[in-house]
Amino acid sequence: QVESLYPRPGWVELDPEVLWSQFVGVIKEAVQAAGLHMRQIAGLGISTQRATFITWHKRTGKPFHNFISWQDLRSAELVNSWNKSLLLKVIHVIFTVLHFLTGNDRYLAPSFLTFSTQQTSMKLSWVFKNIHEAEEAAKKNNCCFGTVDTWLLYRLTKGSVYATDYSNASATGVFEPFTKCWNPTLCNLLSIPMSIYPSVKDTSFNFGSADSEIFGAPIPIMAVVADQQSAMFGECCFHPGDVKLTMGTGGFWNVNTGGHLFASQSGLYPLIGWKIGEEVVYLTEGCMSDIGTAIKWAQDINLFTNVDETAKMARSIVDSQGVCFVPGFKVSVNDPDLCASFMGLKPSTTRNHLVRAILESIAFRNKQLYDIIVKKVRIPLQTIRADGGVSNNSFVMQMTSDLINKKIEKPANADMSSLGAAFLAGLASGFWTDKEQLKKLRRIEAVFEPQKDLEEYRPAMDTWLQATKHSLHW
Repeated sequence: QVESLYPRPGWVELDPEVLWSQFVGVIKEAVQAAGLHMRQIAGLGISTQRATFITWHKRTGKPFHNFISWQDLRSAELVNSWNKSLLLKVIHVIFTVLHFLTGNDRYLAPSFLTFSTQQTSMKLSWVFKNIHEAEEAAKKNNCCFGTVDTWLLYRLTKGSVYATDYSNASATGVFEPFTKCWNPTLCNLLSIPMSIYPSVKDTSFNFGSADSEIFGAPIPIMAVVADQQSAMFGECCFHPGDVKLTMGTGGFWNVNTGGHLFASQSGLYPLIGWKIGEEVVYLTEGCMSDIGTAIKWAQDINLFTNVDETAKMARSIVDSQGVCFVPGFKVSVNDPDLCASFMGLKPSTTRNHLVRAILESIAFRNKQLYDIIVKKVRIPLQTIRADGGVSNNSFVMQMTSDLINKKIEKPANADMSSLGAAFLAGLASGFWTDKEQLKKLRRIEAVFEPQKDLEEYRPAMDTWLQATKHSLHW
């Protein structure tokens, strides 16, 4: 885990050199811990954080800035300005008419296009407005753009491979999933040069080999995949209607929609899950921020010592005594200024109430996103599989199961992003021949089934919803 940098309020960055050295170090440690030699490694699969990006000089390889994180808010003013603009309203009208006349879903997404601070597009626009060196390099076709995977590929191959995969590209908001191309219309709108983008390859694919100087042997890079899509693959959610819930730093609900691409709507957006040869699998995703982040913050201010205590602390009281925690969610409302806050504090409020309020907020948001998915995704939902560090919290898992009235499976290994990358690399290198073999490797540690009726939670959830309204547009 690379430590985030906060150079200014709302800015979130990662040091590219620290990221690179930690990446190389983790691989070396893993191979050593397994008692293997680098020459024995058949293939490397890389799963990375999405929508975090960097730009660098094509000739020198020197970055123009640190990685700008998906959580970064520096584009908030740009986002607000664009979302209120007359031009965007005109675009909505044009594409609404086109969708009405053609019935083509490709025109549906632009008909209610809104920008958000989590998208790469606005932050990339910010780069070319504020970093002169990047702007000048782009004019001379000397500027490279890359998400974390592209940067790692570039470094691993000493600059000989400049590429990304469909899963990472589709998560930037600059890539058009319908046409499977970088979006020239959007780039023209935001004054982003089209010359900066890497080529897009299959997810399970031979990208070339890591330079032998790095690991002492040339290791084939056989898969590159975005973390949420990788977790989906690791959970073996291969069929339409399969659902994956990841609760890590952020929270992500993903639904496999097969070969059907649903246009972005109501807090859900379309992604390419993976492309393997002719097979293209699409996902619909709902996202919430500040899950693991909120829990880590609570630990940092000493609300508890060990994260394993939190479920027990929450269960030690019958309710949160009216205390609500509102994390900085930016999903159902496009409000980068949503205020993270505690409400309903009393003289009798204890650490247990605060901890329970944080955990309840995760379950309540899970319920909101699940309801949106049920309403908008016209595919019968199948098994729900959870992963990520917070899936180890039995209080959150049980409460979520109660609220959505569905069974939730938790695998023995909560780090599904790594497993998904390994599965994809193994398929590309021939270690496994098909996905059926991967299903046999799944290990379920726990199954959470509904135990309480939704109505028992209704008063607490209504209070929490009221608290979120008070935190808007802070």
